[in-house]
Amino acid sequence: MIAFVSNQERSAMQQTGPSGLAYAVTASIALLCGAGFALAAEPKLPNPLSWTAYDVGSAGYNQSVAIGKALKDTHGIDLRVLPGKNDVSRNIPLRAGKVEFSATGVGASFMAQEGVFDFGKKAWGPQEIRLLLLASADANLSVGVAADLGIKEIKDLKGKRVAWVVGSPSLNQNVEAILAFGGLTWADVKKVEFPGFAQSWDGIKNNQVDAAFAQTTSGKAYEVANSPRGLFWPPMPPEDTAGWARLKAIAPFFQPNAGTEGANMSKDKPHIGPTYPYPVLIAYAEQKDDMVEAMTKAMVELFPQYKGASPGIDGWALEKQNFEWLVPYHPGAIAYFKSIGKWTPAADANNQKLIKRQGVLKAAWAEMNAKNIADEKAFETEWLKVRAEKLKAAGFDVIFN
Repeated sequence: MIAFVSNQERSAMQQTGPSGLAYAVTASIALLCGAGFALAAEPKLPNPLSWTAYDVGSAGYNQSVAIGKALKDTHGIDLRVLPGKNDVSRNIPLRAGKVEFSATGVGASFMAQEGVFDFGKKAWGPQEIRLLLLASADANLSVGVAADLGIKEIKDLKGKRVAWVVGSPSLNQNVEAILAFGGLTWADVKKVEFPGFAQSWDGIKNNQVDAAFAQTTSGKAYEVANSPRGLFWPPMPPEDTAGWARLKAIAPFFQPNAGTEGANMSKDKPHIGPTYPYPVLIAYAEQKDDMVEAMTKAMVELFPQYKGASPGIDGWALEKQNFEWLVPYHPGAIAYFKSIGKWTPAADANNQKLIKRQGVLKAAWAEMNAKNIADEKAFETEWLKVRAEKLKAAGFDVIFN
């Protein structure tokens, strides 16, 4: 059974005098009646609770704020959201134990698990990431371009300025995949570097760049749509099988979708393009089971309160969960899903397979570090070779070569 107890309630319950006892009983009854959660001996979520998300104005940040309001209104728990400019900056506090969870993207979850791109450097390596929940909204994740360019298709980006976000392999790899859909590479466009996601979209408004990657519900996308330059999402129809084959060879997590939620989109004017779950709520494997179970339970049971509070936030609905995704679920999350009859044998088999994959990657990383390669570039090159060899030997797809 899971309870949410504020610091004030805990302090009152620890008092020894009659007034303290009376307050504790009153607080406990109020908690039971008002929130519908059974009281446990110890709180399962800290107050304040902390997690990381993308920059202020991103879909992930805005949704986190809305979820935090629901937590505060119902359980008196303050959610402190630390904005991060890129995948690495969101994972640093999580790995260090400075935050409990992260509402993040495919880069800081799947690519971190795989130990590729920025997570293939000596300071990182494969991360034992665990999933709690994911958001599958009626939105897309794609490259938006300034409407004043008159671009109609992805291939029209040739020679145009495209944003590259330092330290964010998910954004940059996704752009590379979308460029591949149009038969292009980074060599065919003008790469413009930005220190963070928000700055890359501000760059479109300020005419510093012509295109950048985002979820279509991002606050920054709405800003560009309402700016003098305007915003256009080039279509990527599933009928272009060759284009989709090129895209998925680089980013296999993408799926074609008729997105109806986002800037310059609606049910009457959908965007035909790529999508994947975003945000996903993650923790490290060592995070306490009861805390993860409490967080998962809160996300599911508070959904009616934060539903519709921010663009794309309805993707957190229980019926939209994919229990056979690319990153294994945390035991605490599994315990909750089992308690409500949602965890299946197929989900469990997939989870065990993913945990085994992480074990192969962890062993490969240990072998790699034993080589004592001093040069960073040589280390990264050799790591990709070792990684591929070990994954193939264990019967797993390499995915990132």
